[in-house]
Amino acid sequence: MGKDSLYYKNKKKEQIRKLRELLTQLPGFAIDYIHDKELATQTSTLISYSYDLLTFFRYLKESNPILRSKEITAFSLSDMEHLTSEDIVEYQRFLELNEEGEKHENGKKAIARKMSPLRGLFQYHYEHEYIQKNPMTLVKLPKLKKDKNIVRMNPHEIEAVMNTVEYGNWQMSKRQRNYCEKTKKRDLAILTLMLGTGIRVSECAGLDETDLDFMVNTITIVRKGGGQDILYFSDEVKEVLLDYCSSERQSIIPVSGHEKALFFSLQCKRISVDAIENLVKKYSQIAIPNKKITPHKLRSTYGTALYRQTGDIRLVADVLGHENINTTIDYYAAIEDEHKQKAANAVKIRTNNSNRDTES
Repeated sequence: MGKDSLYYKNKKKEQIRKLRELLTQLPGFAIDYIHDKELATQTSTLISYSYDLLTFFRYLKESNPILRSKEITAFSLSDMEHLTSEDIVEYQRFLELNEEGEKHENGKKAIARKMSPLRGLFQYHYEHEYIQKNPMTLVKLPKLKKDKNIVRMNPHEIEAVMNTVEYGNWQMSKRQRNYCEKTKKRDLAILTLMLGTGIRVSECAGLDETDLDFMVNTITIVRKGGGQDILYFSDEVKEVLLDYCSSERQSIIPVSGHEKALFFSLQCKRISVDAIENLVKKYSQIAIPNKKITPHKLRSTYGTALYRQTGDIRLVADVLGHENINTTIDYYAAIEDEHKQKAANAVKIRTNNSNRDTES
């Protein structure tokens, strides 16, 4: 149950194996940096850091004549000290667009994320005086603007998506309708739960049946950082979950090792994060094609609705599992603009024209 479930234990083991595999491909000084981050950083984040650093070292091996003959694992700190800020800026350009070999294109947000572990790597070794100069000092990271245009669904759009799941849509082929009919109650349960609690897609995929408590309407989830939390759900959510658990789920014969999962794929295995993302995309594209809806947009839809109803930003942060309330404040700042719009016609400056005409 929760973080003690077999699913999360196996997931943790797999992440550790993946991180160790990546570390064997990195030079020693990069491994030292990753090890230094281990106590305060989640394994999944360290895996991302390792991938990003490996991308940088592969770029150096391809583009730097001095390093071309070296294996990446043989790169040294003295090699890094020979790099200039211009070399790092050139790497940023490579991240932005590369049309040779492995083609890729990244926006400012992605570039800033990929540069973050590189900045941390050089800063770590510079502060420990393992290197005498830090080529990142003069490098400017992309300036990111806060996006207040948060994509979320209004009540009519929510209803359209849910009706598409439950009753189908004229755009669906007969084959699509038959396919969706097999998982209708599961899909309704997933969407209702996510829209009714704001849980992340990974938290939803990781749920076991024993994580549900219908006596008090709670679910036990494992947060992104690995901590356990208990959330409450409404009677509306309860009704949909009970309907799924007592019907579709009862008819499933799970693959060995997946027996405790709450939601299953058609292969009778625990549903994956990708599968949930795909079903959200599938139904939303049919119901509201003008908006790109993802599981995270379901989360922002719930958070927005909760903030509108309560006006309590701390409650929203707590329920959504934001460790830093500033994340919530920034994310839902757009709602304040809606409040400001109400002021537009609230104050009358002059009496209406008809009164002035009468007086004249």
